[in-house]
Amino acid sequence: MREEALGGEQAAAAPAAGSGHGGAALRWLRRLASLRLTLALLGLLAAGVAAAFLVEGARTWPVVVPLALLAANLLAAVATNGVFRRQTWLLVFHLGLVALILLVALGRLTYLKGMVGVTEGAAFDGVLAIDERGPWHAGELESVRFVNAGFEIDYAPGWQRGATRNQVLWQTPEGRWEKAVIGDQRPLVIAGYRFYTTFNKGFAPTFHWENAAGEILHGSVQLPSYPLHEYGQAVEWVPPGGRTPVWVMLDIDEVVIDPDDHAAFRLPERYTLVVRVGQARHEMRPGDSIVLPEGTLTFDGLRSWMGYKVFYDWTLPWLLAACAVSVASLAAHFWRKFAAKPWDA
Repeated sequence: MREEALGGEQAAAAPAAGSGHGGAALRWLRRLASLRLTLALLGLLAAGVAAAFLVEGARTWPVVVPLALLAANLLAAVATNGVFRRQTWLLVFHLGLVALILLVALGRLTYLKGMVGVTEGAAFDGVLAIDERGPWHAGELESVRFVNAGFEIDYAPGWQRGATRNQVLWQTPEGRWEKAVIGDQRPLVIAGYRFYTTFNKGFAPTFHWENAAGEILHGSVQLPSYPLHEYGQAVEWVPPGGRTPVWVMLDIDEVVIDPDDHAAFRLPERYTLVVRVGQARHEMRPGDSIVLPEGTLTFDGLRSWMGYKVFYDWTLPWLLAACAVSVASLAAHFWRKFAAKPWDA
């Protein structure tokens, strides 16, 4: 009877010994490592991905929060499950998964996507027309500069667009100018930003504007994409520092890209630039000027413009490395497991 009592006292004392801070932390880790929690977090991640696609302005946190919780869930499972300490390759595989999850979350916090149009002969000024970025993005887009030196695009019948060959110039940090040819799949990479050409391109009337103070500014107005908006080559704009809206339309008197034959993108040769200011209508050719209340507008000629897709994500090479480590460690784990015994055993 005494031995039983002593045994009971020892058994009762065992949980008490593990009921301190260490025991509480272990219990919390085991709860955090729960498979039920994993399933709930996967459902939360699916809802976050759906929200990111459907809700404007909800592109980051609905995805990042479930990813961070999933990483904590997996780390807790690694910490509380002794099998990982006994099987090194399995441990490396799961740590690789944790790295992948965290890198995806960091990528969403620091990414940038955008669009910009740059006129032939002009430089990208660091400002995007469409800008979507993570809250922690800290890149140097404002300092990025390159020049659109012109492009070539071949078309098959039916306006089937072929490869885009866009020449660009950019200056290295050492001050040396470099040249490259980029396209839809071959980007220009500067300071981690990747610039790809797109189907979005067209014509850009260029002007110089002399304001009332005698300052002369040069610039261009990008018309809607061609040939997508073949019959909508018009836009309204306001000269720099002015207040009077100017409506311009490119009236093309020829077939620029024949939809029934092989062709190439080119500038039209027979065209008139129609300009409306209030009720006044003007037809302009290169060199013509019109006087506005705030200055004089002179039409210099017609150029092309190219629309670029801009992408930034510093995590991509690290994601590739984490994937490679995870795949290699999982392969090593199964090789060791199945090679432990002869195949014919």
